[in-house]
Amino acid sequence: MIDVAAAVIENREGRILIARRKPEITLGGFWEFPGGKIESGETPAICAARELREEMDIHIEAGEILTETTHDYGNGKVVHLIAVRAILLGGHMRLHDHDDIRWATVNEMGDYLFAPADEPIVERLELEHAFAKQSRRREGRA
Repeated sequence: MIDVAAAVIENREGRILIARRKPEITLGGFWEFPGGKIESGETPAICAARELREEMDIHIEAGEILTETTHDYGNGKVVHLIAVRAILLGGHMRLHDHDDIRWATVNEMGDYLFAPADEPIVERLELEHAFAKQSRRREGRA
């Protein structure tokens, strides 16, 4: 099993950073929450910060775990994906393993084809969004 951390970076407008994998790499063309393999001794938050520095040249502050998923891609490749909440601190975004990025709202995420291991993260965000919307309605702030 491969342990992977993914950063769910939300900006001030409530949009979340998603990235499309380059066509020539594994799972090319799929959208994902950026991150990478957790190295020995790393926490998911530390890994996400390191991976985004290496892959996108950006600095984030990663915090609590949002959700964890496990997906079997076949041929013995099982991914344990740990999504952590994060905020963007700075940097000049450059893409290495990706060919496009978007700042998407939770409602827009259904328009993108996510990697199978990332789909449960989208589902979790959709549930949180629906719950928050319902709570605002009850409080008369919808």
